[in-house]
Amino acid sequence: MAGRLQPVLAGVVTALVGFASSFTVVLAGLRAVGADEAQAASGLLAVSVASGLCALWLGLRHRMPIAIAWSTPGAALLVATGPVPGGWPAAVGAFLLCGVLIVAAGLFPVLGRAVAAIPGPVAAAMLAGVLLPLCTAPVRALVEVPRLAVPVIVTWLVLHRFARRWAVPAALVVAAVTIALTSPAGGVGGFRPVVELTAPAFTVPALVGLALPLFLVTMAAQNVPGTAVLRGYGYQPPLNAALRVTGLASALGAPLGGHAVNLAAISAALAAGPDAHPDPERRWIASVTAGLGLALLGLGAGVATALVLLSPPVLIEAVAGLALLGALATAVAAAVAEPESREAAVVTFVVTASGVSLLGVAGAFWGLLAGWLMLLLFRRRAASPPAAPATVSAPARAAENGSGPTGSAGTGSAGTGSDGTGSDGTGSDGTGSDGTGSDGTGSDGTGSDGTGSDGTGSDGTGSYPAAPAEATRR
Repeated sequence: MAGRLQPVLAGVVTALVGFASSFTVVLAGLRAVGADEAQAASGLLAVSVASGLCALWLGLRHRMPIAIAWSTPGAALLVATGPVPGGWPAAVGAFLLCGVLIVAAGLFPVLGRAVAAIPGPVAAAMLAGVLLPLCTAPVRALVEVPRLAVPVIVTWLVLHRFARRWAVPAALVVAAVTIALTSPAGGVGGFRPVVELTAPAFTVPALVGLALPLFLVTMAAQNVPGTAVLRGYGYQPPLNAALRVTGLASALGAPLGGHAVNLAAISAALAAGPDAHPDPERRWIASVTAGLGLALLGLGAGVATALVLLSPPVLIEAVAGLALLGALATAVAAAVAEPESREAAVVTFVVTASGVSLLGVAGAFWGLLAGWLMLLLFRRRAASPPAAPATVSAPARAAENGSGPTGSAGTGSAGTGSDGTGSDGTGSDGTGSDGTGSDGTGSDGTGSDGTGSDGTGSDGTGSYPAAPAEATRR
C-alpha cells in the first residue's frame, strides 16, 4: 500500500510546491501588463488548468513523469516589461502568438534548433536581467513594510536552511497570516472561479517586445532544462509532442489571460526522481497526480487573487522574489561561466535589467540583441589573428639540404627520414609509428590507447562517458 501511495503523495507535493512557490509571480506579471483583478484571476486559472490537463495527457500517453507548469520566468518577464502599447488586449495577442510559436517549434524542429543555437551565456544573462527586479523586492519590502516583511523573510531563511523545498510555501503562509491580521474584516472575497474572456489585439511593439521574448524565455529557461531533467533521470522525453501539446494549450488559454505553459524545470525533479517511486516505470503516476492537483488549485485562483489584492504590492513581489533567488543565481552563474563571452553576457544583463523601452519594445529584446551583437563583434575580432610567419615544408628543406650528410643520414633518410626523425625518430619509431604515430600519440598514445580509443575516444570521453544513475528509458 505504501508503494502505491508514494507516487500519489509525491504528485500532491509537486502540485502544492509548484503552485504556492510562484503563483504570486504570475499574478504580479499579469497585473503588470494591464490585467485587472478579474482578468488576473482568470489568467491564473487558465494556466493552472491548462498545465494540469497537459500533464494528465502526456503522462497517460507516454507513461513518463512529464511534469507541466506555467512559465515562471515568462511571468517575471511580464513584470519587467510592464504595460505594452495596446493595453491588456495586446498582451493577450502576444500570449496567443507565443503559443503558436511553441506549436511551430514542435512541428518544425529547425525552429527549436534555432532557439537552442542562441548562445547559452547570452540567454542566461537575459533571464538574469528579467529576474533581477523581482529579486530585489524583498529588500524594498524590508524598508517599506518592515512589520509585514520581516516575519516572511525570517521564515524563508530558517526553512531554506533546514527544509528548502518548503521555504517559499511557508513564507507565503506567513504572508497570508500577516495580511489577514492587518486587513479589515470581510476583506477577502471572490471565492468562486473567475473566467474572463478578452479578444486579442495585435500590435507590432507587443509582438516584438513581448511575444518573441516570452517564447525565447519559455523555451530556453523551461522547456530545454525540463528536458534535461528528465534525461538526467534516464528518460527520453518526447520533446516535439510536448511542445505541440503545451503550445496548443497556451494558445487556447491566451484569451482567458494565460501567458504560457511548458515543461516544468524546477519542480520536475519532484515527480521524476527516486523520491517519487523506486521504480522509474511508476513515476508517471506522480506527474499525473500533480497535474490533477494543479488544476484543482487553479479553481481557487479567485481566492489567491483576492488575498494578493489585500496586501501591499511590494510584499507579494517580495514573496515572488524569494521564490526566484535560486533561478537568478543559476542564471548569473551560467552567464559568466565562459570567459570569452563574459562581456557580451554582462551587456545583455545590464540592458535587460535597465527596463528601458525603445520604440515600444521592452528591454529584454534589446538586451538579447545587444549581447548577440557584442558576441558577434568579439568573435570576428578573435577570428582574425595576425598572419603567421611563412614556413618551409619538409620536402622543400630536404631538397635544399640534398642527400648528403644532412640529407640521407641527417635530415633525410637516417636523420629526419629513416633512422633519425623519419622512421626511427619522428617517423616510425619516434613521432610516427612508435612515438607520436602508432605507439605514442597515434595508436597507443593519443591515437588508440591514449586520447583516441582508450583515452578520450572509447574508454575516456568518447564512447564511454559517465553513465547516468539509471538506465535510459524510451
